[in-house]
Amino acid sequence: MNFEITIPGNPVAKGRPRVSKYGTYTPKKTADFESYIEYCWAAEYGNIKPSDKPLKAEIIFYMPIPKSASKKAKTAMKNRETAHIKKPDLDNMAKSVLDALNGLAYIDDSQIYSLTLFKTYSEQPRTELMLEESE
Repeated sequence: MNFEITIPGNPVAKGRPRVSKYGTYTPKKTADFESYIEYCWAAEYGNIKPSDKPLKAEIIFYMPIPKSASKKAKTAMKNRETAHIKKPDLDNMAKSVLDALNGLAYIDDSQIYSLTLFKTYSEQPRTELMLEESE
């Protein structure tokens, strides 16, 4: 079975856990984004049983085009002629998506044996996730 979901809004990288005298906690921005991903998954797929099969995943992160960019630069970004090489880091953004779907789309993200990631600019910031079950 294949699953596809679009998460509107700016992608957020997984923040490092913070430590205080009361214990360890996930930064609010990360926790909010992961909750939003869970909400989007539930809105699309309801309460389906998490997959227990090996999975291939592809995630595309569409980052906002900076308002300060020149007209020429904005055109290049829209046409994917300019690579997005600024923060946030691609691996940390993937981690936030994969961790959010533990127990929802799959039992554990260790089931993902193939992961393709891409980060680019767009006028409509969003995250697109495709999951493909294997036998």
